[in-house]
Amino acid sequence: MLGPVLLAASRSRNVRRLVSSAPVTRPVVDRFVPGERLDEAVATADALTARGLAVTFDHLGEDVTDPAEALRARDAYLALAARLKEAGHGPAVEMSVKLSAFGQGLPGGHDLAYGHALAVAEAAEDAGTTVTLDAEDHTTTDSTLAVLAALRERFPRTGAVVQSYLHRTEDDCRALAATGARVRLVKGAYREPPSVAHQRRHDVDLSYVRCLRVLMEGGAYAMAGTHDPRLVAVAAAVAKRAGLPQDGYEFQMLYGIRPDEQARLAAEGHRVRVYVPYGTDWYGYFMRRLAERPANLGFFLRSLASRG
Repeated sequence: MLGPVLLAASRSRNVRRLVSSAPVTRPVVDRFVPGERLDEAVATADALTARGLAVTFDHLGEDVTDPAEALRARDAYLALAARLKEAGHGPAVEMSVKLSAFGQGLPGGHDLAYGHALAVAEAAEDAGTTVTLDAEDHTTTDSTLAVLAALRERFPRTGAVVQSYLHRTEDDCRALAATGARVRLVKGAYREPPSVAHQRRHDVDLSYVRCLRVLMEGGAYAMAGTHDPRLVAVAAAVAKRAGLPQDGYEFQMLYGIRPDEQARLAAEGHRVRVYVPYGTDWYGYFMRRLAERPANLGFFLRSLASRG
């Protein structure tokens, strides 16, 4: 029952002020968000790649309320791309983008978000890497997939994220696999109504496995975004049955969650990419991490108690 409450809280301005201002919060946030500044983010990427892990960066921010905010979000990614070019990591370090941070929800937001995403995709290409478009709530899916299709005309390695809890996702996976797209499959982290999304965890997991098969057997480059040990094992088994080499797919996990498992998979020869968020607008991301797993919430509450 706590999951829906936390997801609702992730978009509450009052709860945001309370949690963000609590002095005990910051040390816990550091587990999931390694820094607010670009220098801190790049240092984290250097450390992860030195251990044989790949990285995707997320400059935190979403649901912007004016075009100036969207422009600042774009400029933050352009600065990131410039640093990645300088560092020379190539495709080992890419970027993940939320189109709502680029103004997708504003009047005329689809075109605005596409324009900003195009500029970032161009900068990523110049840096020898690429961009993946993050999934958000279901109302943005059609717009996001349309932006993806337009970007892939010039930058075919642009990636998509799909969420297995949405009823539509298996069909979306078929369409994306047919084009050979890079697709990150996740369970989903937004509060969605039963009319569009599975509500039971078991049903979400079954959908995840079906979607994984569609992607891996259908020609997509599948990026299995999961920390669930069962789904990690299933992904490896499905890839093997599909005849995929270990560099024909990858696992993706969040920074700060199951780092030992990330290291184990990499040591076995799997490609593992760590999703690294950074920036000052960490609240929504942080609350969704608490909602996803009871262990994360327990960690937070224990930290509050120990520092109270």
